[in-house]
Amino acid sequence: MASSSYGGVYDPEDQSVKQFDFTEQSIRRGFMRKVYSILTTQLSVTLGFIVLFMYHGPTKQWVQQHPETFWIALGVMFVTLITMACCGSVRRKAPANFIFLALFTVAESFLLGVTTALFRSEEVLLAVGITAAVCLALTLFAFQTKWDFTVMGGILFVAVIILLVFGLIAVFFPGKTITLIYASLGVLLFSIYLVYDTQLMMGGQHKYSISPEEYVFAALNLYLDIINLFLFILTLIGGSRD
Repeated sequence: MASSSYGGVYDPEDQSVKQFDFTEQSIRRGFMRKVYSILTTQLSVTLGFIVLFMYHGPTKQWVQQHPETFWIALGVMFVTLITMACCGSVRRKAPANFIFLALFTVAESFLLGVTTALFRSEEVLLAVGITAAVCLALTLFAFQTKWDFTVMGGILFVAVIILLVFGLIAVFFPGKTITLIYASLGVLLFSIYLVYDTQLMMGGQHKYSISPEEYVFAALNLYLDIINLFLFILTLIGGSRD
């Protein structure tokens, strides 16, 4: 994450400032188009895996007979995620960044397919629809609001740690009420995270922004926000059933 360095005193006579602002806006728009193109591809692959596991019985049965595939996918997901998060040279340099992102997306999609197979198809479809509506609304809000969410990085990180600890506690004290509370807090947290990461990508007047070189990292952040939001919404729906 890089602090936005654009600004200064505007001078109507200074044509260089005008040209610089135009260049920055053009770069940022191209960056956002690239991020959303990558994100759309990721979500399409993930949706394909979910549909496959929901409606193709032989695939679900094969995975149940080969539980090692789950652990392999989990390992690939963690390795690629940590590599992209910690190694800037990997996530900024093509084609390595696309290879790692593709491996991560396939592994994460496989895990999501296995997870959604535990729920009823109508619950999964409802969660997909609600997630799509919420993400659209939050994205429009992030673009329109004058509130700067990019200053909340530290607070959100602490909130993630608290949610993780709460989740561990919920494992040892299972129950419908604690599950619904945990899922509700998760929906709230990752809704804010989606606005936060969207504004980081936008740049402009926000205090912090992400470098246009980090298009893979930006797409990865948004993808994780949406996936986590979907999982918590699905947990809410599943936990609400009698």
